[in-house]
Amino acid sequence: MTVTAPDLKAFLLATPFFGGLSDGGLDLLMSMLVERRLDAGVTVVAEGEPGRSMFIVKSGRLAVSKRANAGSPIPISVLQPGDFFGEMTLIEMQNRSATVVAEAPTMLYELTAQNLYACYKTDIHAYVVVLQNINRELCRRLRRADNRFTGLQAEHDN
Repeated sequence: MTVTAPDLKAFLLATPFFGGLSDGGLDLLMSMLVERRLDAGVTVVAEGEPGRSMFIVKSGRLAVSKRANAGSPIPISVLQPGDFFGEMTLIEMQNRSATVVAEAPTMLYELTAQNLYACYKTDIHAYVVVLQNINRELCRRLRRADNRFTGLQAEHDN
């Protein structure tokens, strides 16, 4: 179902993905979102599969993991309301980098690459704001990964 709920605006503007958008840009992107409801245990995306969309978490809790060389999953992070995922595949056009599984009943909003391109064609300013927001979040994640890596290295050295 397409998202049209009027109270959705405040939620979306509070997320890192939609921050700073004009009313018109937000309305355009809201009209492109598709609501997805999932039960606990459902795999949303699987590492290695092609990806053509990203997701914003409205409610629920999701676990993100990557496969180790031996094939066993390694927990990477937990996603909660306001978080988004899947954006990497829209930027780099590569397969999914991780697996995301709903740990609880979850509601997501999906934005496809096709709709993001339509945003680019319709409202270039909104498109640029969204890309800046994605880049900011990717930088935050990279900094957290750097900090975890250096923490693990420091533990290993002691």
